[in-house]
Amino acid sequence: MGIKIYNTLTRNKEEFIPLEEGKVKMYVCGPTVYNYIHIGNARPAVVFDTVRRYLEFRGYDVNYVSNFTDVDDKLIKAANEIGEDVPTIAQRFIDAYFEDVHALGCKTADVHPRVTETMDLIIDFISALIEKGFAYESGGDVYYRTRKFKEYGKLSHQSIEELKIGARIQVGEKKQDALDFVLWKSAKEGEISWDSPWGKGRPGWHIECSAMAREYLGDTIDIHAGGQDLAFPHHENEIAQSEALTGQTFARYWMHNGYINIDNEKMSKSLGNFVTVYEIIKQIDPQVLRFFMISVHYRNPINYSQELLEKTKAAFERLKTSYQNLKHRLGASTNLTDDNQEWLDKIDGLREQFIKDMDDDFNTANGVSTLFELSKLSNLYLMEKNTSEEVINAFMKEFEILFDVLGLPLKDEELLDEEIEALIEKRTQARKDRNFQLADEIRDQLKEMNVIIEDTPQGIRWKRG
Repeated sequence: MGIKIYNTLTRNKEEFIPLEEGKVKMYVCGPTVYNYIHIGNARPAVVFDTVRRYLEFRGYDVNYVSNFTDVDDKLIKAANEIGEDVPTIAQRFIDAYFEDVHALGCKTADVHPRVTETMDLIIDFISALIEKGFAYESGGDVYYRTRKFKEYGKLSHQSIEELKIGARIQVGEKKQDALDFVLWKSAKEGEISWDSPWGKGRPGWHIECSAMAREYLGDTIDIHAGGQDLAFPHHENEIAQSEALTGQTFARYWMHNGYINIDNEKMSKSLGNFVTVYEIIKQIDPQVLRFFMISVHYRNPINYSQELLEKTKAAFERLKTSYQNLKHRLGASTNLTDDNQEWLDKIDGLREQFIKDMDDDFNTANGVSTLFELSKLSNLYLMEKNTSEEVINAFMKEFEILFDVLGLPLKDEELLDEEIEALIEKRTQARKDRNFQLADEIRDQLKEMNVIIEDTPQGIRWKRG
């Protein structure tokens, strides 16, 4: 059996069969860059980076595209409030975005297109929709004729009649039908704008992703992904735009991650529980935040709290300690062959279990459970009187591979700086001199410097706390 994906379009788990064997075209909606990203923005970045990593682990060549919305109402408002231009603010928060997601272990996309750099393509896309009768110009704005696309509502599983209830034409809108949505907005006085056949203006939100996905991945893509909040209307409108233009299926598999709650309440600026990644990773290892996010299945909601984050940190440290214990024991092991195969078979069995877990709609929650089984098994092995380098190396390799798939590479600890090296040497000499009071004082001093010393039969071990 291969990989199965829960497809929002069909509401079923389906076997993943890409358009082209061995290759995956994947588009993930990126952020609007008017501020630092919050943890709600970070979740799809982490989730779909993990999906990408797993697909690559399973041998696929993944072409991964994720956009930046670098002009819209929020950016214009921020520019007016701060007194800077839109491109300056956008660039600042694009840079901040990369700092945050790279800290969370996310790889850079193959392409990060920006709206402002795709304007000609967007204008051409809108013009083609007008020619086909799916869009119309009205007073400098351009709108999409929603009712003309007969399958509208198929992603969100809503009918036109259901959508009609509550649909209103707002003050200033010049559309023919309350269900129509904007493709091009005419510029207001002083706003950033671009020339177009309909006058100066800028794109509506939904059209940008249709144009970018088509430009960098083609008429039909394998996976389109984003947060649950984007399914309607954003992704629904993307389908309508793209399929009206090309006559082809826009995306074959639609993936959406669940919401994040803060202390059991929906995250909201109005509630004052809005948390940015920039602030969180000042206080905690960003890898702990990533581990926290992948410890829950991506379609389920996550409840974020300081208490849960602390528990996650302790659990994450246990896994890393198991790996460090193996590394520490390696030099003291022999090359025994008795019972080696039995242990190697157990390690292989855990790899198979991990693959089974992840093949089932990228179930990282179960994948993490398998990591803990690996930790438990390695700890049990180290209780053996005699250990083998072959088995220990196999355990270590397995840790490294599975951690890397989950975006949690097990890097060597940082080198001690000269001050800490001198303190450890001084403490070692104090113990030799039986000056245990001084040795304990140095241990406490190192602890304050976030360096934990462990005395073992094989010598001194240390790790950062």
